[in-house]
Amino acid sequence: MFNPENFFSLQEHLFASLFTGSEHTWDVLKKLPDFCREFVQGNVTKIRNGQILIPQTTILFEDKVITDSFIIDTAHKPPQVIFDGEILEGASIIYAGAVLMSDDIYLGKNTVVEPGAYINGPAYIGDFTEVRHGAYIRGNVLVGESCVVGHATEIKSSVLLGDSKAGHFAYIGDSILGKVNLGAGTKLANLKITGSLIVITAAGKTYHTGLKKFGAILGDGVETGCNSVTAPGTIMGKDVLLYPNGTARGYYPPKTIIKFKQIQQSQGYEFA
Repeated sequence: MFNPENFFSLQEHLFASLFTGSEHTWDVLKKLPDFCREFVQGNVTKIRNGQILIPQTTILFEDKVITDSFIIDTAHKPPQVIFDGEILEGASIIYAGAVLMSDDIYLGKNTVVEPGAYINGPAYIGDFTEVRHGAYIRGNVLVGESCVVGHATEIKSSVLLGDSKAGHFAYIGDSILGKVNLGAGTKLANLKITGSLIVITAAGKTYHTGLKKFGAILGDGVETGCNSVTAPGTIMGKDVLLYPNGTARGYYPPKTIIKFKQIQQSQGYEFA
C-alpha cells in the first residue's frame, strides 16, 4: 500500500537506488543521511575556494570554474552564459552573495543559485533547477531535475524527485516529494507537538514508522493551495489536491480533494 512505486515513477530515476528494498516509503528517510553523503562525496569542492560567501558571480562549465569575462543572457530560461563569443551549453550559475557552507554540495547542469541562497551539505542539486533568493537548504537534501527551491523556502532531510516546485515561503522537513507543486506558504510539519513517534493509520491497520521526525509523502501530481499545512506523517497518493488554507493529516488515496470536511464526488475525485 505504501511502497514507493504507488507514489512515484522511479524507473531509471537518478535516486532510484535509495528506494530499493523499502517496503514503506517513509523507510527511505532513515537511509537518507548515509545515501546523501555518499551520493555527493567528492563533488565540486573547488567552488568555494575556502570561502563561505561567494564574492563574485561564478560559472561552472564542465570542469571549469569561470569568474570573469562572461556574459549572462537572462532573456532565456535557463539563462545562457556566453564566454569568448560562444554559448556554454549546460553551464550553471552561482550568483555573488550565495552562501555555500560546506564542500559536499553538487550542482548539476543549467542550475542557477541566486544571491542570498544558503546551502549546507550534503546536498545534491539536479540539472535545470533553480535555487532562488533566500532559499535555505540545511543538509541531507536531494533535489532532482527541473525543480524550484523558491524564495524563503526551507528544506532539510528531504527528497525532491524532479519537477518538484516549492516556489514561495514553503517549509519541507523530513519529506519525500514527487512531481508536485506547493502553493505559497505551504508547510510540511515534521515534528509532533508531543514529540512522540509518528504512527500511520490506514484501512484499519496501524503502521509504526519508528520516526520522531517525519513530514509528508506527496505522490506525483499533488497540488497544495496557498497557506496549507500538513501534520507530521501526512501521506498523499497521486493527484491529491489540498485547497488553500487547508490542513491535512493522515493518509489520502489518489485523486482525493481535501476541502473543509465535506465528502463529495466530482469527476472521479473524492472530497475529504
